[in-house]
Formats: sequence, structure tokens, C-alpha cells
Amino acid sequence: MASSYLFGNIATANNVGRSMDTKVKEALDRGGIADITTTGRKTGLPRRVEIYFHQFDGDFYLTGRPGFKRDWEANIRANPEFTLHLKRGIAVDLPVVGEAEADPEARGAIILRALTENWGSEPEKARANLDYYVNTAPFIRFKLV
Repeated sequence: MASSYLFGNIATANNVGRSMDTKVKEALDRGGIADITTTGRKTGLPRRVEIYFHQFDGDFYLTGRPGFKRDWEANIRANPEFTLHLKRGIAVDLPVVGEAEADPEARGAIILRALTENWGSEPEKARANLDYYVNTAPFIRFKLV
């Protein structure tokens, strides 16, 4: 059976749904603001940044405003393992692994949900700008390890 353990503020989890600490699972399910620490693709040094993460139907995503490249996204593409630091209501560090989403339709579906469900955009406005977001916004799907 998969299990999870909390050691101080570091959590490891093999299966969020079955045995994750209830407070950690609730924080993950809410999504919101957290920090991530990635490994610099050029320097190999840890890089920490505040970010917004989403949870939809049990899957987790990092995304952001469109328009320019983000170092954190490039770092995850180069070094997929990183740390998600929950900090709103619970302080816990979670080891995760991320991957880019190559399918623009899948990206669009999630970005549309993020825009309308989490960021309060009106659906018509979100749909009108969706291509711009899909083509230029950072986007990483991640899972706990």
C-alpha cells in the first residue's frame, strides 16, 4: 500500500488520494499561491520563486501570465524534479516532478479553466484570448513523487 510520511515540514507521498495527510491534501486541492524551488538549468543552483498552482480533477498545473519566457519553466523542462512549497494555511515542502504539455488543446482546456474558475475572467473574454495564452503562457503539469 502506498503511504506518505511527514518529517518536520517535508512531506513525501506516493499517492495523494489514499494516505496523504488531510491538511496537505486540502491545500493541494485548493491550489493557489505557493513557492517552487527549481534547479537552474545553467548554474545547477536552487532557484525559488512564488507561483500560482492549480488543481483540476486531481491533476496539478503551474501556469502564469502570457507574453514572455519564464526561467522557472525552462528550469523544469531541463530538470523536471523540483519542490513545491505550500505556505498558505500549511507549511510543507513536497517533492514533485513536472513536464511540459505539448498538446495545445489540452493546454487550452486547462488554461481556460484557470482563467475562469481560479482567476475570475469572464468566459467570453477568456475564450477570446485563449490562443494567446496557449501560445505564450508558461505551463507545466506536475505530480507528487
